[in-house]
Amino acid sequence: MFENLELWWVTGAQLLYGGDAVVAVDNHSKEMVEGLNNCGRLPIKIVYKGTANSSKEVEAVMKAANNDEKCVGIITWMHTFSPAKMWIHGLQQLRKPLLHFHTQYNAAIPWDTMDMDFMNLNQSAHGDREFGHICARLGVRRKVVVGHWQDAKVQDHIAVWSRVAAAWADSQDMLIVRFGDQMNNVAVTDGDKVAAEMQMGYHVDYCPVSELMEYWKKVDDAEVKELFKTYLATYDYDPKIAEEGTTEHNAVMNAARAELALRACLKAKGAKGFTTNFDDLGTDDINDPNFVGFDQIPGLASQRLMAEGYGFGAEGDWKSAALYRSVWVMNQGLKGGCSFLEDYTLNFDGSNSSILQAHMLEICPLIAAKKPRLEVHFLGIGIRKAQTARLVFTSKTGPGITATVIDMGNRFRLIVNDVECIEPKPLPKLPVASALWIPMPNFEVGAGAWILAGGTHHSCFSYDLTPEYWADYAEMAGIEMVHINKDTTIEGLKKELRWNDVYYLINK
Repeated sequence: MFENLELWWVTGAQLLYGGDAVVAVDNHSKEMVEGLNNCGRLPIKIVYKGTANSSKEVEAVMKAANNDEKCVGIITWMHTFSPAKMWIHGLQQLRKPLLHFHTQYNAAIPWDTMDMDFMNLNQSAHGDREFGHICARLGVRRKVVVGHWQDAKVQDHIAVWSRVAAAWADSQDMLIVRFGDQMNNVAVTDGDKVAAEMQMGYHVDYCPVSELMEYWKKVDDAEVKELFKTYLATYDYDPKIAEEGTTEHNAVMNAARAELALRACLKAKGAKGFTTNFDDLGTDDINDPNFVGFDQIPGLASQRLMAEGYGFGAEGDWKSAALYRSVWVMNQGLKGGCSFLEDYTLNFDGSNSSILQAHMLEICPLIAAKKPRLEVHFLGIGIRKAQTARLVFTSKTGPGITATVIDMGNRFRLIVNDVECIEPKPLPKLPVASALWIPMPNFEVGAGAWILAGGTHHSCFSYDLTPEYWADYAEMAGIEMVHINKDTTIEGLKKELRWNDVYYLINK
């Protein structure tokens, strides 16, 4: 996912101290970039783009970054004093995420040998403040990382930003396809698609289910059989599924055909995500001998496509589909897993009060604690009340984080909640994938804060991401972020929401 991406490193300097000084700055920068690339902590290669010593040089590198698809972000460092007025035109034109790295080449002051030449050359403490001022004056959105470049914690901060920058770049040409419309009368998962494309880059299109059925008709029977074999090799399964002629076997074969049709359609359109609606799966009568189309909700297909990286949102929830795709990109190379989830039902149990996360079917197997089990059960909801294939499992336990984006009318709000996934009890009569979590700081405050902030019943969950990822994402997108965590109080949250309302009213 990240192998063809680059982060560009630009070192700020000037010619005041002579050509030899610039050569030294250049050598230090190359050594630092090489050290970071070899540290084993950064997912994306840093490419050194030289020193910027004038306004024209700054502007040229920023324009080049904008036009290079491999470049997903700029890292700037002021080795010495770099007069900030020369950064104005370049920063005004920069369209890629910016990380300002406040560091220096040497870790400690060389007390016994430091002279004026050393002082003139090593002025990051001076130059970075000058650069920081002009970024503040221009209102440039950026991340500031402070610390020595060889420090593992510092490298981890850069790594987080790198992953978010990759997800941000991915969203700039993201197409989300909606198979069917929004569920009728649902407010929180709807929103302004034009504003979303302006603010966050992704585009949302409608695709009639009748068009999807054209891909269904073209699916080859041999492909269906091969995918069916893949299912049996990948998952535990009900033995009846392997028996030809059984209801279970036929349901899984049809589910495989649905997956192949969906994937073919998404690939043909270049889409990175999709939504479904269980009330819009085609108009043909399922009892007609000539029926062509989905005989069941494509839940198994959605589960597997999510694991591949396709964004998904149920009931037409295009914002969750786009956000899940970004979560999946950020998660690449990490081990915990991620999924689209829905608040399903509550469990009141004192200090262990929790929320069951589930859906009819569409939970990603990347979060499964054990090998998922392929099962077929009757699903009595939506236009297709039928025997329906799905992967059944429970999630891993441990800390995680979930997020959603809502449309507040005059801005988008990112709501983030730290959660603790706990061990669920068996659900013998509810054969679905599920997770059980306690929202931080506890059930009462966490759930109450989410509701007060206007959060959706859908969210995008990860075991690997941290609040830092979401802070970086909100900064890049220029959207509001509300973080519900162990320190949240209802009184404090209400004040934060009111302050934010005032801020966005003034800055509308």
